Amino acid sequence: MFGLGMEVGIDLGTASVLVFIKGKGIVLKEPSVVAIDKNTNKLLAVGEEARKMLGRTPGNIVAIRPLKDGVISDYEVTERMLRYFIHKTCGNKKLFKPKIIVCVPSGVTEVEKRAAIEATTEAGGGITYLIEEPIAAAIGAGLDISKPDGNMVVDIGGGTADIAVISLGGVVANKSIKSAGDKFDQAIVRYMRKKHNLLIGERTAENLKMTIGTAYPKAKVQSMECRGRDLVSGLPRTLKVTSEEMYYALEEPVMSIADAVHSVLERTPPELAADISDRGIVMTGGGSLLDGLNKLIEERTGIPTYIAEDPIECVAKGTGASLESLQVLEKSMMSSKQFRRSR
Repeated sequence: MFGLGMEVGIDLGTASVLVFIKGKGIVLKEPSVVAIDKNTNKLLAVGEEARKMLGRTPGNIVAIRPLKDGVISDYEVTERMLRYFIHKTCGNKKLFKPKIIVCVPSGVTEVEKRAAIEATTEAGGGITYLIEEPIAAAIGAGLDISKPDGNMVVDIGGGTADIAVISLGGVVANKSIKSAGDKFDQAIVRYMRKKHNLLIGERTAENLKMTIGTAYPKAKVQSMECRGRDLVSGLPRTLKVTSEEMYYALEEPVMSIADAVHSVLERTPPELAADISDRGIVMTGGGSLLDGLNKLIEERTGIPTYIAEDPIECVAKGTGASLESLQVLEKSMMSSKQFRRSR
């Protein structure tokens, strides 16, 4: 089994949870979904197994996503989910609890930070640290954030888009907005309802987004079939949808991300802005994979915009890499030790 002083990094995302173990790399990647029997309060499934149940459960079973907009919306279910993932990856360690770093969006409040630390500690963690998502994303993308140079990271997850300018290991200017992967799906559901009188589920919307979704007009129009319920007849209906329609459906949430990037650049000191102009903007997170989103940001800012290698795993890798330099980062991190002292 694992040795003493096990060190773990957790990317606690709205859409998925990734667990990094020092010396082993990413050992778990599962959706942030929990299925519970309402009658007995029994945990039926966690992760991928529970995700398959979304929108398909009988009355007594409920599939919950306990994190909303990057923060804990259901404390008890989050704790149970974390307990399951920690036990699955670390074993049942009662004597030597793992040291854990948890990733949170940059705009979270002190109350939300406390909730993340307490949920992780209750779920079986030892000393728990928090790291801000843009810093973890920058480390995971291979940027050297310790130097006095400006780096800009746009991390688009399921619940939040975190935009930050980082220099000397800290955040200089940032903005966290609740326009990300989930909002893309909701925009597609709304569009299909309004334009075609077709009610589709979030999983269908996600499939449309990933297959033909685009933030920038495509040179060649693509199409795919989707199924839903006709709101007029109440019967199932199949419809062909084009990438052009997806562009219009996604226009509002993607423009709010481009606007946020622009507003952070406006607040960036000129020397750092010059660095960013030379180095470019780095995009991470699953939402950055939306076709044409980097082109849209590049066109809006005039700065080259790149998608990091393995954008989905960037934050988890950066959280894991920060385990190596805990002494350096400890001053800028919040930990469970501070909370104990403040009580």
